[in-house]
Amino acid sequence: MATGSGSVPPGSTQQEQSEARRASVPAQQAGPEARDATTEARIAEGRQGQEVEAETTPQVTGPLAGDPLSLGLPSFIVGSVALGMVLIGFVSPLGTGASLPILLAATALGLLISTAWAMGLGQSAVALVLGVFAGFWLSYSFLLLGLVNGWFGIGLVDVKSTLELFLTAWIVIMSMLTLGTLRLPMAYTVVLGLVDIALILVLIGVIQVSSNWQMAGGAVVFLFAAVGIYIFFGTASIATGGKPMPLGRPLLKA
Repeated sequence: MATGSGSVPPGSTQQEQSEARRASVPAQQAGPEARDATTEARIAEGRQGQEVEAETTPQVTGPLAGDPLSLGLPSFIVGSVALGMVLIGFVSPLGTGASLPILLAATALGLLISTAWAMGLGQSAVALVLGVFAGFWLSYSFLLLGLVNGWFGIGLVDVKSTLELFLTAWIVIMSMLTLGTLRLPMAYTVVLGLVDIALILVLIGVIQVSSNWQMAGGAVVFLFAAVGIYIFFGTASIATGGKPMPLGRPLLKA
């Protein structure tokens, strides 16, 4: 009787039958030695891939290492507190420049340094937010200095419309920033949204020449400063080896 290539003749001895069965096993099922060699080869390939990845993405060390928000947040918070105190009437209308030393020497300067720090790390979103706020505080400071000292040739008749122009322009920019960063954690969106509300309330107060609206804007300034303090606690916790604080889920997912 004819037999297939993998069959064993009926008259064969037990040793011959065992040799025939071993010969019929495919090469890919040769045994644990072959599987071990294949596993070792794959592990070696994985190690080579990790080495290449480590070379192409070196770890940041030196002056740029760290989190730019560890400086940017305190700079933002101190300026916000100073502005809020001015808006709620802590100083008289003639003392609106009381916040300028803080805004120029601490807030604007600190945010500029933090922006450059974030740019050096390639953190585009952080540099975007910090840079925009640095521009806001600088322009607000120069607005006050210009109005008090008559630098820009703005007469008393045009002071009100100048303030309206300033606030309207920054409402547009801050609203754009809020909508453009909805993929950030919720806490950052809350800060930006409260900034928008505060600017709108102050604008209404300027248009209606109402101190009540400006005081309401000052109260909202304290609110986004409080949220900024919460975010800072999380940043400081990470910087000192602790756990991050929950910042909420982004409103817009990737």
